Amino acid sequence: MKKLSIETIVCQLDHVEASINSQRDPFIESVEFDSRKVQPGALFVPLVGGATDGHSYINQAIEQGASATLWSDEKEAAPTDLIHVIFVEDTLKALHELANYYRHLINPIVIGITGSNGKTTAKDMTAMSLTSKYVVHKTQGNFNNEIGMPYTILKMPENTEVCVLEMGMSNFGEIHELSSIAEPDIAVITLIGESHLEFLGNRAGIAKAKLEIIDGMREHGKFLYPGDEPLIEDELETKDRAFEKYRFGYDSSYEYYAYDIYEEFNKTFFRTNIDENVLCTIPIIGAYNVSNALIALSIATMLEVPTEQAIFQLSKFELTANRVQWLETKNGARLLNDAYNASPTSMRAILNTLAHVEMEGAGRKIAVLGDIRELGPNSEEYHRDLKDSLDVEGLDKVYLFGDQMAYLYDELQQKFAPEQLFYEKANHQRLIDVLQRETGNDDVILVKSSFGVDLLKVVTALTGITTR
Repeated sequence: MKKLSIETIVCQLDHVEASINSQRDPFIESVEFDSRKVQPGALFVPLVGGATDGHSYINQAIEQGASATLWSDEKEAAPTDLIHVIFVEDTLKALHELANYYRHLINPIVIGITGSNGKTTAKDMTAMSLTSKYVVHKTQGNFNNEIGMPYTILKMPENTEVCVLEMGMSNFGEIHELSSIAEPDIAVITLIGESHLEFLGNRAGIAKAKLEIIDGMREHGKFLYPGDEPLIEDELETKDRAFEKYRFGYDSSYEYYAYDIYEEFNKTFFRTNIDENVLCTIPIIGAYNVSNALIALSIATMLEVPTEQAIFQLSKFELTANRVQWLETKNGARLLNDAYNASPTSMRAILNTLAHVEMEGAGRKIAVLGDIRELGPNSEEYHRDLKDSLDVEGLDKVYLFGDQMAYLYDELQQKFAPEQLFYEKANHQRLIDVLQRETGNDDVILVKSSFGVDLLKVVTALTGITTR
């Protein structure tokens, strides 16, 4: 982070006053909301939410060398004798204002990426494809919400040329706020799926919420979106903004498209209209990941990165942990860990890949599936409908976990033999014990679920590798 004076920070925030402590350094070199991560010269941001009040951790922040703190608690409780204190009405709002100021101060090209699925992979691929030409800063881990995204901006080194930001949400208005902070030059929607239906009602609601990403986009910015999604086209008609539209997908009528896709268990090959003479390779399984790679190559093209260099960078791509990650179990089986996130769309996609991709030297193909969360009142229907994505010819055994997976279990009993199915409602250890007993060293095991189901506990038990 570029060093900022306390005076500069105060000037950038609305409705503030400050108590300056002459014994402390008048500059800050980092911003932290977790007191455990505070280092000398930091601005501490005590966030308030739920059962936690960050103001109660001020002493730890001071002990670790914080230069200043934001403060929205009672004034008489502020430690003005120990540290610079900047009084604000709302510390989260102040964090947002500071991040927006810093975005303009560094002034990189900002790329904002959202979507029901694939946004983390698309973000990582985009950052990777640009590194041959630009100094790139990107969202780390799952820092994609109203706290994590502004924090990511404030972590930018001052030499950053491109900032790639992932934007997550669960309800209306959240992407609007993130877009207003980041003011993207290029905005991307990866996919309109069925995530967060509990809050958004239907796919039209999801499209409306995701399209908020263009609300803060700079005038004459670029918007990249899947060309096969009419809900986006419908929602775009309600937007009165000047921007350029680009579609991606698998149809030759789109501005950017991919074709000739071929999958192996650890690689996927494809061509694009960006340079039809070059065969693209990504070192991960799944034809559905081609759309994420196409997003990266499209943005690289927009930013005039030589195509060969962008494709070469993608060939070295590594996925974020727990997202379509190949591991080895203790007994030597291959395990495909995708237990961090799930939607009906992403589960269907990975099941289709598992069923149809040839696995050299593989024995049985096994699917371990956990509940998909936040599907609202139609959760039962969505789980039952997954039956069409589980093929007796392509899968040898299916293990189901969670109360919602009971509905899929009912459906699969009509397709699979009893010895091919196993169901457990809530006991992780029982599932672990059965898998350890029944899987062999030449099996291929897919583990897929929403994060809250905690099938990462199963992955850790089978592999001995910590997955958090």
